[in-house]
Amino acid sequence: MQIILKKDVENLGLEFDTIDVKPGYARNFLLPQGYALLATPKNRATLAETLESRKEEEAKLVADANKIVEQLKKTTMVIETKVGSGDKLFGSINNGNLSDELSKKGVSIDKKYIKIPGSTIKRTGKYTAKVRLHREVEYDYDFEVISDAPPVVALQKAPVAKKVEVSDETTSEQS
Repeated sequence: MQIILKKDVENLGLEFDTIDVKPGYARNFLLPQGYALLATPKNRATLAETLESRKEEEAKLVADANKIVEQLKKTTMVIETKVGSGDKLFGSINNGNLSDELSKKGVSIDKKYIKIPGSTIKRTGKYTAKVRLHREVEYDYDFEVISDAPPVVALQKAPVAKKVEVSDETTSEQS
């Protein structure tokens, strides 16, 4: 079922996007809550008029979004977190954590504009998040998740005393 979003909906789309959703989701949630309209020909014409009247405003929003993308291109992100055995994280990294880390670097992006594949990260490694700042501006942001523990340096092994093997013959003679 095609609908037109009236508001930004997290994990779905931005205002004025025309998207396909399941009929039950549209009928039972989006339409009653006022988040969307049915994508009828009349509503599509109204949307086109609205977008036409907002062209200057949209151009400003696109320019602002492009500035943020330029800032993202200049930053590199390495998130340090606690790691258990192997490469499994204690907890997980989600779009909120990534948004907080970007804020520390001076790039302010709301978490609802960041999509991480699988929605959470539970292992160390390199990942790509999709940052959608506007319907016309998307950017794939690469970042890395590493352990916050210092790297373990291989210690030299101390000589180990040789164990004396006791054979079954010596134990049976003593009994």
